[in-house]
Amino acid sequence: MAFMEISVVPLGTGQPGVGDFVADIIAYLRDQQIPHTLTDMGTIIEGEVEELLALAKILHEMPFRRQVWRVVTHISIDDRRDKKVHLQDKIRAVSQRLR
Repeated sequence: MAFMEISVVPLGTGQPGVGDFVADIIAYLRDQQIPHTLTDMGTIIEGEVEELLALAKILHEMPFRRQVWRVVTHISIDDRRDKKVHLQDKIRAVSQRLR
């Protein structure tokens, strides 16, 4: 299992906010029942690497449907193969260390 952090940034929208674009992405992930966590700086998604890469393409394309002409997408993938990991596992591990 792997994690992908993704940030999809539409450019040239004429507004500083991107909340509507983020909402589109989160609604898609919910509709598809894809495990994810929204953060202030991006979205973290759980899945197999091949699925995450295909999903990154889908999410990158979404702002273009709103007549945006330029999109910058940043992705980071954490692919751990020695054990199964899931969203929130790292947070729980750190929280235990802080006790």
